[in-house]
Order: sequence, then C-alpha cells, then structure tokens
Amino acid sequence: MQNKKKSAMLVLTIVMALVLFVTACGGNNGAQDGNQMAEGNKAPAAGNGGTDTSEELQLKIVMVGAKPVDYDIVFTELNKKLKGKINATVEAEFLDWSDWTQKYPLKFAANEDFDIAYTANWAFYNDQALKGGFLELTEDMLSKYMPQTWAAMPKVAWEQARVNGKLYMVPNNNTEVTDKSVIIREDLRKKYKLEPVNSPETFAAYVKTVAANEKGMSAYGAKAADGWKWHELDQILLEQQNEWNLVDYNIPLAYKLDDNTGKLFNVYDTPEFKSLLDYYKDLADNNGWSKNVVSNKNDVWQDMKAGKVASYAQNLGTVAANVAEARRDTPQIEMAIADLTPDKKKIGAISTQNGMAIHATSKKVERSLMFIDLIQNDKELHDLMMYGIAGTHYEPVGDDKYKAGPSAANYTGFSNWGFNSPLNRTDASYPQEAIDMAAEWESKLYNFPLETFVFDDSKVKNQVAGVGNVMLRYAIPLEYGLIKDRDRGQEELLKQLKAAGMDEIQQEMQSQVDAFLAVQK
Repeated sequence: MQNKKKSAMLVLTIVMALVLFVTACGGNNGAQDGNQMAEGNKAPAAGNGGTDTSEELQLKIVMVGAKPVDYDIVFTELNKKLKGKINATVEAEFLDWSDWTQKYPLKFAANEDFDIAYTANWAFYNDQALKGGFLELTEDMLSKYMPQTWAAMPKVAWEQARVNGKLYMVPNNNTEVTDKSVIIREDLRKKYKLEPVNSPETFAAYVKTVAANEKGMSAYGAKAADGWKWHELDQILLEQQNEWNLVDYNIPLAYKLDDNTGKLFNVYDTPEFKSLLDYYKDLADNNGWSKNVVSNKNDVWQDMKAGKVASYAQNLGTVAANVAEARRDTPQIEMAIADLTPDKKKIGAISTQNGMAIHATSKKVERSLMFIDLIQNDKELHDLMMYGIAGTHYEPVGDDKYKAGPSAANYTGFSNWGFNSPLNRTDASYPQEAIDMAAEWESKLYNFPLETFVFDDSKVKNQVAGVGNVMLRYAIPLEYGLIKDRDRGQEELLKQLKAAGMDEIQQEMQSQVDAFLAVQK
C-alpha cells in the first residue's frame, strides 16, 4: 500500500512538472523557445535527418598551406554563423607549404586529436585511406548528414573517390579540365595577317613568322632548366592531339583513352612521336626558341609580359590569369588564348583533386559531415570560407563573380579548395574567352576506366629513377631539335631507356593496370 502511494505521488509530480514546462515554453509569445531554436541549443539542424545538435562542439580541421594573416577575423565570423546552424565551431591548423609533406602523415601516425583533414590525390589520399587514417563514408551517412552534397554531387565524382571500392573522401564538386592551352601575342598575329591559331599547323606558322620578323624575341618560351618534366607542348601535341593519357609524367608510358583494355605503350617508340620530332626540329631550325633552352632559368611569363617572348603553353587557368594581368598592367600588348586541339576529347581533373576527409578516430563524425555539407552548399558560409569578409577581402560582383578587396592578400594561399563547389565565384577580371573555352571543354569531358588509376612504383623505384635520368639526358635535347640526326637520336633514347629498366617498369605497370580494370568489371 505504501509503495502504491509513493508511485501515485511520483506520477502526480511528473505531470505537474510537465504542465509547468509547457506553460513556461508557451509564455512570452514563444520567444524563449525561438531563441533556443536559433542557437541550436535543443533543436536538430534542418535537413540533417533529425540529428541532435544540443551539445555544442568544436571541430578541429587540418589544412595545407600557410595560415592566413586574417584567419582569426574570418573564422570568428564563420563560427558565429556555424553555431547558429549546427551548434558547432571550427578551429583550423595549417601545415605550411615548406614542410607539410613531412608533418601531414606524422599527424595520422601519432593519432593526434582532429576531426577533418584536407586531402587530395596529390596529398596522401590513397595513402591514408589504405593505412586506415580516414573514416570510411557510407551512403547512409552521406545521405543523412550531408543531404545537399549527396544530392548535388555527380555520381561519377563519388565513384572516382573510391579506394578499393570504398569511399573515404567528400570530394570537391567543381569541374576542372586538365588540358593545356597556349597564350600568344594576338597583336603580332594580326600584324602579320596570320590565320587564327587553333591547330598545331597554325601555331607553327605563328612561331616561325614571329621568329623571322621580331628580332630579339623568342617566338616560344621553351624552358628545360628545371630538370626533366613532360613539357606542356608534349602534353598538347602528343597526349591531347592523339587522345592518349600518360599514367605517370615521370615515365613515358601511355594508353589510348578509348582503349578499355588499358594496353600500355612507350610514347617514344611510336610513329606519332617520330612525326613530332620533325615538327620540333622545324621550329628549332627556324629559331622558334632560344638555343639556350636547356639552361634557361627565366620566368617565361615575366619574359612574355616584358615583350621578350611571344608564346608559351600552360593550363587554362594560368594563361587566363596571365591575360587578365596583361590587360591590367600592359594594355598596349594584346594577348589571346589558343586551343591547339579543339576537336579532341577533353580530360577533367578527377574529383579527388581536392576534398575533405574525416579522421578515422574522430568522435564528432556527424557534425563534421554537417559542417562540410554547409560549406559546400550554403552560399553565405561558402563565400566566407573561400573569399573571406565581403568588403575587406573581396567585393562581390553579382551572385557568381568577385573582385579582390583591399585586404585580399591577407586571406589566401591555403587549401580551402577542398570545399570547391558550384557556388564558387569567378574573378571578374577573368577573360570571357577563357570562361567560354572552359565551358566548351567541359561539354567534351571524357570519362574512362583508368582515370583514377595510380601507379605504385615501390617495386621499381630504382628503374624509375634511372628512366628519369635518361629522359633528362637524351629526350630533352632530342625534342628541342638539338640533335641533328633525329632517327639516330631516337634509337639511342630507346636503347638507354631499355638499359635503365623500362621493360621492368612497363611489366609492373601493366600488371597493376590489368588488376585495376579487373576490379572495375
């Protein structure tokens, strides 16, 4: 009987407490409840599947690059808005460019306390995914905690980010074509009444004409003094023109884009390369570039801006920025951007070019994913992360463009590109012709089975180093027309590559390619 009385009293007490609670919440026209909702103290954030955000959390994020001077100013403003939306703030740590490659893997090895990390196919993504440094992201997690990103991201972007069939990254959602273009002196083209430069043939005519008539000017800004690298004209005239793709720019092995079997071949042992050597020799014999190309250490763009060079090749973003700079600083010189392979397939940077991953040991996974979702899809927060404070670091121009603000230099130079999305703004000074060219290229993007393949050279490191030395010694002089007997020069190049271990590299690479394709089927 006593126990029954106690139970009755307990029930009555609970009921009275609930009545008082409801009355209190209904008072003051609901203002108190509204404030709690706005601050995220009790209510789950909208669109996150009813996730409880009542506990305020601080998220720690690791970024690559120097800490911006105005980091505190921008992130204070960012955190005010984050707190109201998901009841969380974020603190960033920056790994300076000078030593980030050493520090980045050590943070994972030491299992330091952080939640989110910038990553990319060039910034330890595959490495840490395989080592267990990143948390596997399931479709359920993504659709629940980042519904906007899950809906907006193209399916191919998610697929490109998989490692051994599993997903460990939220990639950027921003298309970038990797093809190279050429910047030319449009005023000189017009001066000599030349055809528009839009092919290897019209480019050769431009180079030879400028070389013959503009004394003291290099028609093409060739440069090989930085050691071996697959130079931009090779990318245009071998890869883009023939619709090939090199697996690794340290090794002259490629495959045809439309070859689903991934059969590798040595580009130096093809009729196309032989023909290209004739093209290069013709330009060299007509003084298309400096005879000192092998030792040239000049900044080619600065030489072009100063009127010492009439053309050079680079990615579209770089030459577009160059054109914008020239129009601002040297308006008397007319520049133009030329696509030498306009009718060929275009290759886009895979989605893992930039992205964000969750640390495998994070205890704040849900809120971390919600944070990434907001930065990619909330325009106000995206602008803050990418460009800083409006009126200070940038000036908005409409909804999708911007101009540099008075303090632009104080918020730049770090890996906020991991949040690239369709909300990115374009620099208002970016040339319209570059915007149009990029749009046309994007319409021709070609996806192929091996676009996410990464070669593991651990078994043939010595051979790869040897091949690099051979290309430095034999390929550069041959390609720049410094070898009189091209046939003999090509034979010697192939002979030296074989001696350095080219066959072993090709065998190992083909084995990995075959295994990769077998999993895709």
